Amino acid sequence: MSDLADFGLTPADADQLLDLAEAAIRARLVGDPPPRVDVPALPPQLRRPLGAFVTLHVRGELNGCIGHIIGTAPIAAGVAELAVSSAFHDPRLPALRADDLDDLDIEISLLSEPAAVPARTRTELVGRLRPGVDGLILSSGGHSAVFLPTVWQQLPDPDDFVDRLLLKARLPTDRWPDDMRAELFTTAIFARRVVPDGVRHHP
Repeated sequence: MSDLADFGLTPADADQLLDLAEAAIRARLVGDPPPRVDVPALPPQLRRPLGAFVTLHVRGELNGCIGHIIGTAPIAAGVAELAVSSAFHDPRLPALRADDLDDLDIEISLLSEPAAVPARTRTELVGRLRPGVDGLILSSGGHSAVFLPTVWQQLPDPDDFVDRLLLKARLPTDRWPDDMRAELFTTAIFARRVVPDGVRHHP
């Protein structure tokens, strides 16, 4: 995984992105429109397009994960939109409820630009993987899937990591397609537990 500094960001920038994600989720829970992100007023580093994922956990269990590998909007606006999508539109998981807020953790992953690596064979790809560091995108025949580096926590063996990603992409695990494309990326990850009253008290 990367440091915030690798993305030109500071801890204060990370806090601002988490604030935007939380505010967007809270607004949706009470039926308000999402807060407007004043992009021109943001510092330059938060106006850049970056790939990002927003992951939500409620009482330690996954409750949403939505993202974009390649950023197409300023990261501050993108994070706010992804937070709402993760909370309420992840088709695999239940929509967030108001009584989940007391046990909600918001995690933001910023993605480096994916870089293609040789993957003529499965063995070649597995040998290039850095467990705990690399995210991986596999694409073949119109199918693709991605694993963030955090998935290494559940799948520490590189062979298992690749197998599960192939299954996610609906690709065969018993043969290696000739047109397989593999891309690696790293992430900077930061998270916080939501404060129940929505007010942060700073010393």
